[in-house]
This record gives sequence, structure tokens and C-alpha cells, in this order.
Amino acid sequence: MTSASTTAPDELAGADDILAVARQQVLEAGEGLSQEQVLTVLRLPDERLEELLALAHDVRMRWCGPEVEVEGIISLKTGGCPEDCHFCSQSGLFSSPVRSAWIDIPSLVEAAKQTAKTGATEFCIVAAVRGPDKRLMSQVAAGIEAIRNEVDIQIACSLGMLTQEQVDELAAMGVHRYNHNLETAKSHFPNVVTTHSWEERWDTLKMVREAGMEVCCGGILGMGESLEQRAEFAANLAELEPDEVPLNFLNPRPGTPFGDLDVLPAAEALKAVAAFRLALPRTILRFAGGREITLGDLGAEQGILGGINAVIVGNYLTTLGRPAEADLDLLDNLSMPIKALNDTL
Repeated sequence: MTSASTTAPDELAGADDILAVARQQVLEAGEGLSQEQVLTVLRLPDERLEELLALAHDVRMRWCGPEVEVEGIISLKTGGCPEDCHFCSQSGLFSSPVRSAWIDIPSLVEAAKQTAKTGATEFCIVAAVRGPDKRLMSQVAAGIEAIRNEVDIQIACSLGMLTQEQVDELAAMGVHRYNHNLETAKSHFPNVVTTHSWEERWDTLKMVREAGMEVCCGGILGMGESLEQRAEFAANLAELEPDEVPLNFLNPRPGTPFGDLDVLPAAEALKAVAAFRLALPRTILRFAGGREITLGDLGAEQGILGGINAVIVGNYLTTLGRPAEADLDLLDNLSMPIKALNDTL
């Protein structure tokens, strides 16, 4: 990172310029930054971070408002995935500790109940698969029906790549939002996954959008991508125009190809949060996995005051998260109201 003592005057002038441009272009006009502009933001020296986060927060408040959307997630089918996503301990191709398991319907309903008690409006059913087979689709249908009978909450799904028939089935089940992450920039994707293509993921997302479901699409930062590729990823997402972008930070998992990568530095991660907000001024930008080890408790507050307007509470699929109470207390302390269910309909 560039320190204050080594920052040239022209670098600081450039920092002033991009923040002034962003204030006019994004805050005032609501137009997201371009790929080149995002790259300039990502290159800002650390001493500009506080100002950058403040601007991103202003953009979030102007175009999204103060409410924070809370979500919980549950793994319906864990482990044994045939894909080789290099960050994921659920791949059956790696010597990772996660093994294949299914959760039963009563447990799924109980998880939805506990999620709703936190004030969450969204409950996402996730499966570690390339794409759903008939058994999984039947289990999802039964789970959604059981949850609806007992819990007042929006239901999202993340089941991998879909056929048009499966997209139509999920839409008919009343799935509110579908998550399928592009994970990283198109140019970096072959370094992250080799068993399927970035374009296959993109095609699923297009079908989801056309079927009337909300699109949730984000990725993981810190997987060896360059700053240029991070800016490219923001531009990829801006082109897609998802309703929600979950931002994960790599939590290196033992036994995976990325198990020995370094954790992303906190300042770099926070710059990325702000940069993605400036690229996507109206999008739900959600704190997701890895923020605990990347940012810690202080970083959670900085992120929520730096462009984030949604959080996943509790644990993730294979890693531990912050206690739900910690996030809810933080939102209360910051006077950030939790988005009500009737505001999501």
C-alpha cells in the first residue's frame, strides 16, 4: 500500500479529481462509475480511505436510503459438488473437510423460523451442485411449501446453473430472488473455475431475470485477481444490473487450491466496498462471507458506513459468521433501520 510519506503530489491530485467526479456523477446524477473510474478509485492511497467511504455512504443514503436488508442462508445440500471452484471446500474434487449431506424439511423450516426472528426478510436455500436434478427440485418445492405454511419471509434460492424449465419451475414456486454468483471478472474466471464457464453462469442469470425473479449476483474478492480485474468485475456486474450484489472476501479453506492465499488487507477490502457502491449506486450491496477475518468488528461498522446496505446474519455455508445479535446491535447503534418485510414485496 502507498503510505502518506511516499505519496506524490500528483497522486493526491488524482485522488481529489476522481472523488470530485464521483460526487457529481454518482451522488448527484446517480450514474455509476465506469470500469476505468473504478480502477482509479481502487488505486487511491490509504489516506483517502475515510473520504472515499464517506462518499460511498452518501451515495448509498441518497439512492438506497437508510434501511438495511437482513438475510439468513441455509445449505439444503452440502458438499460433494462435482465442480472445481478453487475457493470452495464443498467441491468433491478437493481434500477438504466438508462431506456430502442433506438437511431434512423440518430442519429447513426451523432454520427459516430462526432467521425470521432476527428481523430478516430474506431466507436463501442453497445447494452445492452444478445444477439441480429432479430430486433436488422436489426437495426445494417441498421445503418452500413447508416454510410458507409456518413462516412469513421471502424465499430465495441458490442452486447452481439452471435450464429454462427449471427457471420456470422456481418462478412458479414463488421464489423471490435467485442467487448465482459470477464470482470474479470474466478474464480471471478460468483461474478460479475450469469445469464450467463464466458464460454458462451469465446465461442462467439472464433466464432468471426474464422469468421475473430478482437477480442476486456477486462474488469473492481476494482470489488473486489484479486491481484491473476487480474493476472489470464491477463493470461486469453493472452491465448485468443485478438487484443484489453479495460481496464476499476469500476465507482460505484448507485443502482447496486457494487454501494458501493471503487474506485481503482490510484497507483494500474497504476500498473495494466503496468502489462497488460507486459503480452500482442503486443496488443492494450485501456484506457476505469472509468479512469477519478480513475486516473484524471495526471493519463491519466501516463497511456499513461505506456503502453496504445489506448483511447476511449468522453463519455461512461452511464457515462461521458474526453472531446475529452483534450485527443487529451494530445496526441499532448506527440508527440503521432493518428493512421491513412489506417493503420487499
